[in-house]
Amino acid sequence: MRRLLNQAAHAAVKTRGSVFDRLYRRLVCRLGHNKAIWAVANRLCRLVWKILHQGVSYIEYGNRPDPKTALARAKRMIRELQALGYQVQPLPAPQPLSN
Repeated sequence: MRRLLNQAAHAAVKTRGSVFDRLYRRLVCRLGHNKAIWAVANRLCRLVWKILHQGVSYIEYGNRPDPKTALARAKRMIRELQALGYQVQPLPAPQPLSN
């Protein structure tokens, strides 16, 4: 099982734009390659367990930015511009497209 999880984690990391790729890139600088791969393998194992035992469906969101983080970043950038002496009027946030 360990080898399968390791191979699955390596494959998931190579898929550009996936949630697992982002997780790996976030952790590899702190933990190193091996521990970051095992963190991805752990996440995959928990995800598979949840799908099999609770019957939930998995939806890959990819590189969609977190709206809360984007809003915090915009507020921080506005504060920095105002500290530099610029007058900034924030525009209302665009509405997300719904399918």
